[in-house]
Amino acid sequence: MRAKDVLGRRGEDIAAGYLQAQGLRIVERNWRCPEGEIDIIAFDGDALVIAEVKTRKSLAYGHPFEAVGADKLARLHRLAAAWCRVRGMGMPPRRVDVIAVLDDGTGEPAVEHLKGVG
Repeated sequence: MRAKDVLGRRGEDIAAGYLQAQGLRIVERNWRCPEGEIDIIAFDGDALVIAEVKTRKSLAYGHPFEAVGADKLARLHRLAAAWCRVRGMGMPPRRVDVIAVLDDGTGEPAVEHLKGVG
């Protein structure tokens, strides 16, 4: 596995643990369909949460939040609708969250969470 894939997987594990500690119920991770992938699918009460996780070792190439633009957000909303169709459920209230994980490997990773982005 490539180093960036290992870092990304570690970031997703950290983000999932963070969300669970915040009281969210994780229902699926790394869900894929032809249009793309959702990193984490969870429920916050009755609200469906689609979480995009961005992990970096440093801010040398910008903050992880900067990697999620309008096109990515639109794709995440389409993926949320596709996930609901596949599960045979209507469209529950939903939001897209972005979680930034900074993990330089020397200490406790820093986690930042933006709720309801786009």
